[in-house]
Amino acid sequence: MTRYSHSRRRLLQGIAGTGVALSFAGLASATEDGRVQYLVVGGRGTKRRLEDEGFEVRQELADGRVMVVYGPEDAAAQLRDVRGVQAAERDVRFELEKPALEEPAQEDVEPTTLYDEFLWDKQLTESLEANRLATGAGSRVAIIDTGISYIHPDLLPNLQQDDGRRFKEGFIDSGTEEDIVVGRPVDEDDYDYDDDEEIPAFDIDFVEQHVAADVEGHGTHVGGIAAASADEGFDGTGVLGTAPGADLTSFRVFWWIEVGDEDDPVDERWAPTTTTGDVLTAIDYAAEQGYDAANLSLGTAPLPPETNREPFVQAYRKVVQNAVQQGTVVTASAGNAETDLQRGGVFSLPNSTQGAMSISATAPNDELSFYSNFGTSEIDVGAPGGGYETLEKTNIEDPDEVEWPAPTNLVFSTTDPLVEGAPYGWKAGTSMAAPQVAGLVALVRQLESGAGARQVENAIKHGAEEASGRSSPELGAGRINALHTVERVDGSGGNDNNDGNGQ
Repeated sequence: MTRYSHSRRRLLQGIAGTGVALSFAGLASATEDGRVQYLVVGGRGTKRRLEDEGFEVRQELADGRVMVVYGPEDAAAQLRDVRGVQAAERDVRFELEKPALEEPAQEDVEPTTLYDEFLWDKQLTESLEANRLATGAGSRVAIIDTGISYIHPDLLPNLQQDDGRRFKEGFIDSGTEEDIVVGRPVDEDDYDYDDDEEIPAFDIDFVEQHVAADVEGHGTHVGGIAAASADEGFDGTGVLGTAPGADLTSFRVFWWIEVGDEDDPVDERWAPTTTTGDVLTAIDYAAEQGYDAANLSLGTAPLPPETNREPFVQAYRKVVQNAVQQGTVVTASAGNAETDLQRGGVFSLPNSTQGAMSISATAPNDELSFYSNFGTSEIDVGAPGGGYETLEKTNIEDPDEVEWPAPTNLVFSTTDPLVEGAPYGWKAGTSMAAPQVAGLVALVRQLESGAGARQVENAIKHGAEEASGRSSPELGAGRINALHTVERVDGSGGNDNNDGNGQ
């Protein structure tokens, strides 16, 4: 393994009540020597002064304006007293929440004619037709998530295995490692338990594998949506990503740890967790390495407006904007809290960060999915995320009542056989919508390699449809259409006088 070293109470309370992709799970854990992780926002030259005060700066992000720092507990005030420090706070830890809906991977699903039977998302966005003009060849997409399967046949053609990284406790790791914790859903039929005993959600195993390989399953599903590919070319079998020719890289920011309720020491369990600093480090690393897209199918709860000046918000703003300036498009899920992100000034991270593309989730009928966040000036575009406009409609199994009965109205993609027991499955959420856009970024960049991040974003917005204008509270500029987008960029079709909604 190669290793590189490169709370405010109001914010914590705002995060605590969420059911979206990241839920607050406490402060960042202390190391064996008792030190803890801090986020520091400052100016150039601050690193040296922090080190002079005895702190360890593990990462400098956004050209040195954001730092991941280690020091003793209760040192936030001391950090803020260092000349050049604008804000400092102990980092927080988050647990991964499941998608809004999911159907366990099906062992009996054969990879034959999956496009016609299950890939309604790619049919709506006309991705297969777009791939006649662009496949994303030469473009690179980073998936910042739970990892990506290193054995899936639909991902291996594009997966850049040696480039995969794990971002953990301020370090950037590569290579293989023993005793990596992997969580697998429990099979109740095989679990021996007493009638009054709660069945655990996951079996925990310790394995040896690449540090960027998937440890939970979420990232493999996301990665397949963006850039799954058949090695010999797509023939209707297997899963098709939006950009089947793009390079795909796993940036794993989640790892399993034992957690428990501080008020109930008996309540001990394993959970996949990350920290703000490690997510920010992954974004910054993607930009430094020249990735065309960095996808974040994760996010905080809706936060109250008074938290907008917190160190965490400032750090996200600086890191994301720096990434965009370097040419990396940051695609972020809008969240699954069914919340109007404009009402009352609430927002969420990273999707509300200026510079990031905030992606809402749409249904097979182009309505906003029932769980998706929304909000005027908060959504850039919508993309297929699965489910219908109500949970009741989503659960209908009769094909005579809905065109895509349950579970086929969810998004079908790759799953990690080692984690979920089968190579394919259904999930729904804004987590599934964001990588549709990350793949589209790769298509645009293949055709216009010199386009800046803002130019790529505008091309995607101009190619969208199903919205009037550019600021629909549900869809922003509209639901993405890959074919319309690449035709406009390539000059082979579309209307150059398009008003921005694909009409």
